[in-house]
Amino acid sequence: MKSVLREMLGIDYPIIQGAMAWVADADLASAVSNAGGLGLIGTGHDPVDVVNHKIADMKAKTDKPFGVNIMLLNPHVEDVVEAVCTSGVKVVTTGAGSPGKYMDKFKAAGIKVIPVVASVALARRMEKDGADAIIVEGMEAGGHIGKATTMALLPQVVDAVTIPVIAAGGIGDGRGMAAAFMLGAVGIQVGTRFVVARESNAHQNFKNSILKAKDIDTVVTGQITGHPVRVLRNKLTREYMQIEKEETSKEKPDFSRMEAMAAGALRRAVVEGDKDYGSMMAGQIAGLIKKEESCKEIIEDYMAVCKDVVFEQTKIWAE
Repeated sequence: MKSVLREMLGIDYPIIQGAMAWVADADLASAVSNAGGLGLIGTGHDPVDVVNHKIADMKAKTDKPFGVNIMLLNPHVEDVVEAVCTSGVKVVTTGAGSPGKYMDKFKAAGIKVIPVVASVALARRMEKDGADAIIVEGMEAGGHIGKATTMALLPQVVDAVTIPVIAAGGIGDGRGMAAAFMLGAVGIQVGTRFVVARESNAHQNFKNSILKAKDIDTVVTGQITGHPVRVLRNKLTREYMQIEKEETSKEKPDFSRMEAMAAGALRRAVVEGDKDYGSMMAGQIAGLIKKEESCKEIIEDYMAVCKDVVFEQTKIWAE
């Protein structure tokens, strides 16, 4: 299983770092790539000059394979795609839509395209559109999520497509990695655990909130808007969810109050360290994370624990 991503992406370990907005910069992504995984630069709504700067910064920090995440709802997406295709980047992950209209351009540039999906139907569509692999993300993940869990969704997608499948959401250590492999994944994508990596520039308040989190400390907001987001509980989530409750009872909900409250909230958490009114996006595995480590230590721990689990289970089956 490990060799599939090694051959496709040129990496040593089947671990991809999630492209978390405001977190997935060149410092973090290069550390992941230098440790043998695949680091990803997040671009969000960035204009093309910012994307070009991020790619140049990444190239200055690593000579290992890395990728760029393109959010297809970015108003500058046409220019961003063009810039990425001429940059020499060899891996692109996508979210918030289908990369189908850009697939020929990506292929001509020799880029491997790996969309993030949250349903079997979307996985099939991505394969039909020419994706090289897909990342299946369950609702245990932090940030924007779908409705199905990783455990339930992953094997259904594996059965539905022929391209390699990478698991994301709720994979906090090597035990989860081994489980993903047993369900048919060829690799994993990790987000929350890399937020607290030493090389991560996320504010220490944000990191500490993850390190102190318990199993029940995440909540899903924005469900009535059709764009659910998993975050750590704080004053923002309590007030936001109260407004959600009020609007749900109306015949015609007004989302403007929620939109105003959410505007800039992720930046407040990641950059400013606002624990009360920042949107601290984190997955349900936050309760598993107890210390800051380097990206190298994180990757090595995933691999070592995964191997131990597989070895122990093999012994049990043999007996």
